[in-house]
Amino acid sequence: MTNALLSVQIIPKTKNGEDTIPFVDEAIAVIEESGVKYQVNPLETTMEGELSELFQIVEKMNQKMTERGCPSVISQVKVFYKPDGASMDQLTEKYR
Repeated sequence: MTNALLSVQIIPKTKNGEDTIPFVDEAIAVIEESGVKYQVNPLETTMEGELSELFQIVEKMNQKMTERGCPSVISQVKVFYKPDGASMDQLTEKYR
């Protein structure tokens, strides 16, 4: 059972003012490779899993940006933590 939802918006600073979308795509690929359940939204991506694992994924996303040459990265993070279980479906079912 998962205990957290984490939404993240990655804002990479590019060296030469390049379009950031390809960088964001690579950050989302890090999430994809992790195997956690996730949902891409227009301004952020939400992941579902164990809180410590989700924070490790955010760390890997930031590392990927610096590996690609970004001198810095802003990560805006929101967390919903519920030890006895958290899911995206549970929080949004009344809207579907």
